[in-house]
Amino acid sequence: MRSAARERVGNLPHELTNFVGRRRELAEVRRLLSESRLVTLTGMGGVGKTRLALRAAANLQSTFEDGVWLVELGGLHDPAFVADTVAAALGLRERIGRPAQVLLADFLADRHLLLVLDNCEHLVHEVAALAESLLRAAAGLRILATSREALAAGGEAVLRVPPLTVPDTDRDSTLRGLPRYDAVKLFTQRACAVVPGFGLTEDNKVAVTRICQRLEGLPLPIELAAARLRALSAEQLLQRLTDRYQLLTTGNRVAPSRQQTLRLCIDWSHDLLGERERTLWRRLAVFTGGVELDAAETVCGTDFADDELIDVLASLVDKSILIREETGEVVRYRLLETLREYGREKLQEAGEFHDTRRRHRDWFEELARRARAEWIGPRQLEWADRLAREQPNLRDALEFCVSEPGQSGTGLVMAVALYQYWISRGLYGEAKSWLDRALAGTDGHGPAERIPGLCANSVLSEMQGDIESARAQIAEMRGLVDRVDDPATKTLLDLGTGFLSMFSGDLPRAVDCFESALEGFRAEGDLLQQVEALFGLALARGVWGDPDRAIACQEEALAITASHGESMYRSYVMWTLGMALFQRRELARSSELIESGLRLTREVGDPLATSTCLETLAWIASDDGGAERAAVLMGAAVSVGEAAGNPTIVIRDLHGHHDRVWADAGRVLGPRAFEDAYRRGRDLDIDAAVAYALNDKALATPRAREPGVRLTRREREVAELVAQGLTNKAIAQRLVIAQRTAEGHVENVLAKLGFTTRTQVAAWIVADDADPDG
Repeated sequence: MRSAARERVGNLPHELTNFVGRRRELAEVRRLLSESRLVTLTGMGGVGKTRLALRAAANLQSTFEDGVWLVELGGLHDPAFVADTVAAALGLRERIGRPAQVLLADFLADRHLLLVLDNCEHLVHEVAALAESLLRAAAGLRILATSREALAAGGEAVLRVPPLTVPDTDRDSTLRGLPRYDAVKLFTQRACAVVPGFGLTEDNKVAVTRICQRLEGLPLPIELAAARLRALSAEQLLQRLTDRYQLLTTGNRVAPSRQQTLRLCIDWSHDLLGERERTLWRRLAVFTGGVELDAAETVCGTDFADDELIDVLASLVDKSILIREETGEVVRYRLLETLREYGREKLQEAGEFHDTRRRHRDWFEELARRARAEWIGPRQLEWADRLAREQPNLRDALEFCVSEPGQSGTGLVMAVALYQYWISRGLYGEAKSWLDRALAGTDGHGPAERIPGLCANSVLSEMQGDIESARAQIAEMRGLVDRVDDPATKTLLDLGTGFLSMFSGDLPRAVDCFESALEGFRAEGDLLQQVEALFGLALARGVWGDPDRAIACQEEALAITASHGESMYRSYVMWTLGMALFQRRELARSSELIESGLRLTREVGDPLATSTCLETLAWIASDDGGAERAAVLMGAAVSVGEAAGNPTIVIRDLHGHHDRVWADAGRVLGPRAFEDAYRRGRDLDIDAAVAYALNDKALATPRAREPGVRLTRREREVAELVAQGLTNKAIAQRLVIAQRTAEGHVENVLAKLGFTTRTQVAAWIVADDADPDG
C-alpha cells in the first residue's frame, strides 16, 4: 500500500487572467486523457494551446494523486537538457553518475501523475523519445503536451486546437447573443481590464464583432487588439486594423490564412508602438525565461536615458506585449514565446543580434562572478535563488561562450563561478557538462583559465565515481602548474589533489594536501577556498580517526561561516563537526549540531547534505539505544537521496558506519520490525523526513483551518481511507460508490479542512485520532 506521505500537489501557476470558453475542447482533453496516456494539443502560435492545457490540467488535479506538473520548454534550446528540465520541474536533483532520464523513470515508476510539457515544437524528436521512454517505465503517468506539430510518438492522441468561436459573417448577431461566442467574450473581458466599465452596446457591437472576425478568433491577436482600447475606440481600432490588413494582404502570400492573421496582427501591434518601445521589445527577446529590471537596464538600455527604460517597460506591459510576474519582492518581465520569436527576428533585422547577445553574456558572467564573490556572506541564499531563476539565461550565456569562436575561456571562468551554486542544488551533471565543453574549447589556452576549471571538474568526477578521469585532470593541472610561476596555481593543485586523495582512500596524503592548500588560501585571503580547504581537511582528519584535530578545523570554519552569515558550508561544517563528536561518543552534542546542519540544508535546498544528515542522525540514534528511530531515519535518508537523485554516502570510508548500524538495528528489532520501520522512513517525503528527524510535530502534523471542524460520517470514512493511502478508485470500490462520488467526497474533505494535499489529510486523521477532545 502506498503511503499518502508521498503525495505531491504539483506546480501549476495561478491564472493571471480569466479563462474564457473552450468547454468542448476541455471536455475533449479530459476524454482523450482517459483513453490515451499521451495527448498533444497542436495548432499555430497564438491559438491558445498553453492556456487550454493549463486549464484542462487544473481541472484534472484531483484525479492525479501525485499532482500535475508543468514543464516549460519554450526557453530551452539545447536538446541535451530536455530530461534535466523535466526533472528540475518535478523538484528532482541529478543523481551522481546517473542520467536524468533514468532518474525520472525511477521516480515516476509508481506514481499517478500528469506531466504538462509546454512548447515542444523545437524539440519534437527529443520530447517524443523521452515521453515514450517514461510512459513505458511508469504505468500511472499521463502526458499532456503542446506543440505546433504532433510529436509522432507511439500511442499519441492529437487534438488540434481551433480558434475561438466567432459570429457568422453572413448573419447579424443580436446584442444578447454575442457573448456566447468565445472570441467576443475574450475581447470584452480584456477590454474591461484596460477600460473599466467597457461593455458591449448597440453602438459598438458591430465593430467588436468585425474585429473578432478579422482576427479569426485567435486569442493572442485579440488580446493585443483589446489592449489598444486604452487609446482608441472600437470603431477606430477596427478602421486601423482594416487598413493594415488591406495594406499587407496585397500581393502573393503563401502562408495559411490564420498564420497570416497572427503575423499581420503582431506586425500591426509592432508598428503602432513608438520607436523606443520597438527597440526594447526586440532587445528583451534575447532573454530566455524572463528578465529582471537590473538585467534589462544593462543589456537593453545602452542608449536609453535615466529611468526611460522603466517607463517603456511599463508601456509594453500596458499594451500586452510583456507579462509582468511578481513573486514576493521579485518582479520579472516575460515575453510570450510567439512575441519573443518575433522580437528576435526584429533584432536580427536591426543588425543588433550578436552585440545584444554579447551584452547578455557579459551581464550574466558578471552576475555569476558577483555570486561567487559574495558566496561566503549573508546574501548566499538570495544569490542561490537568483541563479535558480536565471538558469535559462545562464544556459544561453554559456552556450554563447562555447559556440562562439574565442569565447570558451570566458565560458570556463563563468562555469567555475557557478560551481558552488550547482553543487548546492545538486546539479552535478549540468556542472560537469558545461565544464567539459568549456575545457574542450580552451584546450591549449593559458593555465590561468584551465587550472580552476580542471580543479572543479576533478571533484565532480570523483563525486560521480570516475576516479580515473579525476586523476587525468589532476595530472594535467600538475603539468600546467610546472609551467608557470604563480603560487595561487600550486594552491589549487594542492586542493584538487587533496580531494582526489580523500575520494581514493589515501587519507594521510589528503591531510597533507589540504593543510598546504589552507596555508596558501590564507595567504591569498580567499575566504571561500579557505572554507573549502578547512572542510576537506576536517573531513579527512575525522574519517582518518583524528577527531580532536578535525574539531579544531571545523571550529575555525564555523567561525568564518557564522560570522559572515553563510549557510551552505556552515551546514557542511556542522555535519563534519557532529561526525567528529560522534566518533568521540559525545552523542547529545553531536545530534544537536547535525540537527542544526539539517535545518540549514533545507534552507539552502541541498539534497545531498540533507540525506547525509539524516543518515548520520540514524547512526547516533542507534548508538543511543534508538534502534527503531535509526531504521526510520535510514529509510528516510535513502528516500530523500533517491528522490533528489543522489546517493546518501559519497565518501567510501563512511560506509562502515552504515553497515554496522544496519546490522545493529536489525538485530535489536528483528527482521520484520526493522523492515517495517525502514519502510516507514522510505515512505516519507523530504519535509516529513526532516520533521521526523527534528521531532517537529508542528511541521509534521497539519491542523485544520478552523478549530472544531467536523466532517460528515461519510466524509470521515473517506478521510480515513485517504489516510490508508487508497486512491479515489479504490475508495469507490471499498465503499461501493461511483468513482466520481468518491472524488467529490475527497474534494469536500480537503475544502472543509483547508488542506491542499492528501498527505495533510492523512496527518490530520492521525492527530485527530490521538486527540481525546477531537
